[in-house]
Amino acid sequence: MDLAQLERELHKRTLEPYTPWGQKQNNRWDSLTRFIYTTPAWDALKRAAAQQQPAGVDSRRFFAYAANRWFNFWSARGVEEIFIRLDGVQAAKNPRDRLVDFSINGIRFDHKTSVFPKRYPYDLTYARYSPESLIEWLYLNQSAQGRMHFHNRLFVVLYDLQKGEHWKLRAELGWLKEKIETYVCYFHPQKLVRLNFENGQAALSDIIWAIRG
Repeated sequence: MDLAQLERELHKRTLEPYTPWGQKQNNRWDSLTRFIYTTPAWDALKRAAAQQQPAGVDSRRFFAYAANRWFNFWSARGVEEIFIRLDGVQAAKNPRDRLVDFSINGIRFDHKTSVFPKRYPYDLTYARYSPESLIEWLYLNQSAQGRMHFHNRLFVVLYDLQKGEHWKLRAELGWLKEKIETYVCYFHPQKLVRLNFENGQAALSDIIWAIRG
């Protein structure tokens, strides 16, 4: 994967106005927009969305859904690639395993990049001093569509102090690479947050803070 080229494509998305998803993510619309997985270029994504828009579906609504899925997916692919190129990190043996993206020092993790959630009941300062609170909130408030689980997960949490445009930070792969490299360099299992859930499952987790000020 050419990370520099991918970053350029992601930046093209940030030059256009943000459009909300318009609805909750769901299996039907995910199926309709599967073309995002094979379309890493932004201009090609726009063409594909226009060509594959289902009859009777509003074009703006369909494009917004496809664009948001595309941006999140390819940013996540870039972040995963950053991890697996680092010493001490091993890619998952099964690339289709939704529970494991890679292992760090033998500990298996899924990863998720997330903007700082508006619905989280505390501010950034509280979350940084009490990361276990935000981690638990993120586990319990994830989408049930294919990504919700209670296994080990690393969260990359984005926060833009200047403009509040947290979503745009997904495109900053070079900048995120620096954050991830630092985290992995100083990684130690004892620093991980251990969570015990009501269903009896336990997980190890942590937050990599990506804050731009």
